[in-house]
Amino acid sequence: MTFTVYSKDGCPFCTKVQQVLELAEIKHVIYKLNRDYTREEFYDKFGQGSTFPRVIKDDIIIGGCTETVKYLREQKLV
Repeated sequence: MTFTVYSKDGCPFCTKVQQVLELAEIKHVIYKLNRDYTREEFYDKFGQGSTFPRVIKDDIIIGGCTETVKYLREQKLV
């Protein structure tokens, strides 16, 4: 089980979701806007108007920070 986080600098929700994953010792990879992907690639993958962060687990889109924390609680991972 690996989580992938698409984030950007200066995003408090990106920082929060990263901290939650680290504290729960959940394996994850962080991709940063303008370092690992472009805004166009982000919108192509998640749709226009998508916000940061976007979290994927094993090729399934979980959502943003709130949805990710909810998912982790439901799965009893945190």
